[in-house]
Amino acid sequence: MRLNLQAPINQLGYGVASLNILKALQAEDVEVSLFPIGQPQVTNQADADAVRRGVETAKTFDPQAPCLKIWHQNQMAERIGSGKFIGFPIFELDTFNDLEKHHLNSCDELMVCSQWAKRVVEDQCPPFSAKVVPLGVDSDIFKLAQSRNDGKVVFFNCGKWEIRKGHDVLMQAFRKVAEEYNNVELWMMCSNPFNSKEENNKWHELYNHPKVKLIPRMETQQEVYNIMSQVDCGVFPSRGEGWNLELLEMMAAGKHVIATNYSAHTEFCSQDNAKLIPIKDTEPAFDNKWFFGQGNWAKIDDEEVDLLAQEMSLFAETYKGEQNINGIETAKKFSWQNTAKEIVKCLKR
Repeated sequence: MRLNLQAPINQLGYGVASLNILKALQAEDVEVSLFPIGQPQVTNQADADAVRRGVETAKTFDPQAPCLKIWHQNQMAERIGSGKFIGFPIFELDTFNDLEKHHLNSCDELMVCSQWAKRVVEDQCPPFSAKVVPLGVDSDIFKLAQSRNDGKVVFFNCGKWEIRKGHDVLMQAFRKVAEEYNNVELWMMCSNPFNSKEENNKWHELYNHPKVKLIPRMETQQEVYNIMSQVDCGVFPSRGEGWNLELLEMMAAGKHVIATNYSAHTEFCSQDNAKLIPIKDTEPAFDNKWFFGQGNWAKIDDEEVDLLAQEMSLFAETYKGEQNINGIETAKKFSWQNTAKEIVKCLKR
């Protein structure tokens, strides 16, 4: 099978997913012609070889082969060749604007990574019936990590500084926990390359607390794992997610997680493998930077913040170093190999 793939290759969310999908498709003997969006950025020789192979194959691409584009829903106009065109957008809100609908409707088919996203597409872009192709986790990197025994309980959040990520409310909850328990810490690995220095400073000021550790952005997935392996519980009070790679990576490492019961990560989060904060309502998504009210995301009020603090306090009180066994088992089901197999199945269908 031949496939033309348009996708970014870098260490951001889209780029990490695209790189892993590229490698997994090549492992499935798909002849992938890679047309990178932007300049590829790789951090090891194996990844560089995979990208080089894809770019070399693209020199003699098949214009009749299907084209899969992993990119934003408002930038689907450009494609490779004249074969079937499949868009694979990863989005966080429940509403598309007219521009996004226009671009999505230009595709022959759509793939999305969760049932939540499928419902949004079918509500917003009838008569599309999007195919669900869940993303994965690299188990060669994000493997079972040993628990610490130093008496501390370390909470962790990873994801660029954003109101969407719930970083404005996470600190409210942690302050409540830190007042009650002396042995807790919160590690934040949230550098945002798209923020101004002033914007990042505001976030740093909000998290200026003796029990909070700010960690610079890691350059590789291995470095991300090295940090995750040292913590106990990931806390993700997100208002909206397109997937939430870091949450699944934490599960793969055997770590416990607390998250909002809303949006795409409900594809792999359940009451069995996570502590879920109920979301009773949504509200217009507005942060005056990336989102300006066109759609909705989870509404997080004082009640949800209190529930978050309660779950964190309960964890601090009861945690004895045990691993998230159900989370480990869940992560095994979400491999990049399975992602590639599902893509191939959809293409053949």
